[in-house]
Amino acid sequence: MPQHKTIFKAVIFDLDGTLVNSLQDIADSMNRVLAAKGFTTYDYDSYRYFIGRGLRNLVGKTLSDEQRSEENITELYAELLKDYQINLLQKTALYKGIPDLLDAIEQRGFKMAIFSNKADHFTQKIVRELMSDWKMDVVLGSKEATPRKPDPTGALMICKLLEISPEEVLYVGDTSVDMNTATAAGFFPVGVTWGFRTKEELLESGAKAIIDEPLELLDLLK
Repeated sequence: MPQHKTIFKAVIFDLDGTLVNSLQDIADSMNRVLAAKGFTTYDYDSYRYFIGRGLRNLVGKTLSDEQRSEENITELYAELLKDYQINLLQKTALYKGIPDLLDAIEQRGFKMAIFSNKADHFTQKIVRELMSDWKMDVVLGSKEATPRKPDPTGALMICKLLEISPEEVLYVGDTSVDMNTATAAGFFPVGVTWGFRTKEELLESGAKAIIDEPLELLDLLK
């Protein structure tokens, strides 16, 4: 782990692929929608590379060049939202070790927040259902008024709400989008290898630390 001089005061987490494994529920919903329209469906591994920039972007990634019209994307996106609203907690669960990590962070008095590219109402529902045991100071998903990651606007809004400076934040995520967000916001970017992308992608995108198990994050919070 690299040495740092800053005393961190808060941890901001990505949601999907970082705190929760939601890949199968997202993939299942998208595949049901695609199959109903006669379009190609995909295996779970393919979805690792489709997920990360919001569900509307996901729809576009599943379509061929010929199919990727604004009309198709809009129609499929509307169907996906309806299906996912019903099924977003069928298989989604916290990753192993996350409850222990959140316990430890809370016990040590650090502020915690979640910043996701998932639509805000889906983000809030998952956090409410799976993380009610912990106090999240801010939970922010994608909203019309807030640009999606890697734009740092939402991340810096969270900083203001927590009343801390960017250099006092550890930002934890599993994709290049997260590492780019953290870098743009002036946070300390930490990549996790249990999520949807590779260690190589995280390092290439600016991760200053890589962790393979959730509790390894505590080494940076000493």
